[in-house]
Amino acid sequence: MKSIKAVILIFSLFLSLASQSSESSLLLEDEKNTVSVFESTVKSVVNVTNIKKARRGFFDYDATEIPVGAGTGFVWDTDGHIITNYHVIEGGDSFLITFHGDKKQYKAKLVGKVSNKDVAVLKLVERPKTLYPIKVGESKILKVGQKTMAIGNPFGLDHTITSGIISALDRKIMGIGNVRIYGMIQTDASINPGNSGGPLLNSRGQLIGMNTVIYSKSGSSAGIGFAVPVAIIKRVVPDLIKNGKVTRPGIGIGPASEYQKARLGIEKGIVVLYVDPEGGAGKAGLQGFTRDQYGRHYPGDIILAIDKKNVNTIDDIYHVLEAYKVGDIVKADILREGKIITKEIKLIPINDN
Repeated sequence: MKSIKAVILIFSLFLSLASQSSESSLLLEDEKNTVSVFESTVKSVVNVTNIKKARRGFFDYDATEIPVGAGTGFVWDTDGHIITNYHVIEGGDSFLITFHGDKKQYKAKLVGKVSNKDVAVLKLVERPKTLYPIKVGESKILKVGQKTMAIGNPFGLDHTITSGIISALDRKIMGIGNVRIYGMIQTDASINPGNSGGPLLNSRGQLIGMNTVIYSKSGSSAGIGFAVPVAIIKRVVPDLIKNGKVTRPGIGIGPASEYQKARLGIEKGIVVLYVDPEGGAGKAGLQGFTRDQYGRHYPGDIILAIDKKNVNTIDDIYHVLEAYKVGDIVKADILREGKIITKEIKLIPINDN
């Protein structure tokens, strides 16, 4: 009797495995890849809820916690760091993290942010027993046309996966504070409100970017989405975790506005409005706007290039200096009183926010 039961059990297991194999064989190779990426990555993706404290009325002294936004994030390491977009957590007093298949909401705190890259790091105050850090890929080997997948929380529909391709690379997209983010990845994988901060993945399930912004008149996906490349994330996240901020190199000037520049009839270069006397530019002798005893204003130096790379906006300077570190010396071509002169400037630390 025991041998019959054993045969029946083995036969049942065989039928179950055969059924699973049959179902799997019905999938195309590309479908199998999508399923595999989702199943191997979904535990690394979280929903992020932004909570703000507010009073219901003027005479109400007890603050009420109100959800003011939701987005997506992903697990960076086993220490409980969560990466998301800065605009997802902007203005929040506290944050709640939800994992796939776990109804509990875990509290998290803000560790650091770099607003002009739209990157923020949270850390779980309490966490699940096991964390699954996302696998991290490379930006420099990406190709236009290769497959992409996005996992996120569009319209509150948690852990939704969409797929597409890389439509273009190295896009310049305006971020927070009117500073462009360079090297953005353009994808046609469907990205909607709630996807912000979620991972853009390659066919190996590796992080290649963080979904950040879409071009759309309706506010919904139009097949044109952009992701912060993983190279930027890998560069800023360690500093945010260690110091709570990112310090980048700068020269220590304040530029004139585009309106002021236009009124002066200047088309090229950066017009220096003021100079930090303790900064690199100040110590190198650069000059800002001046005013004589009669109240007449005179424009300052015009920075035309840094190390032979033309600059026309402060945004251009940010981009050029990303290849340098604090303490490096750069050569700036300056237009002053109709003559081009060159000044050596030592780069100083500037808070990236």
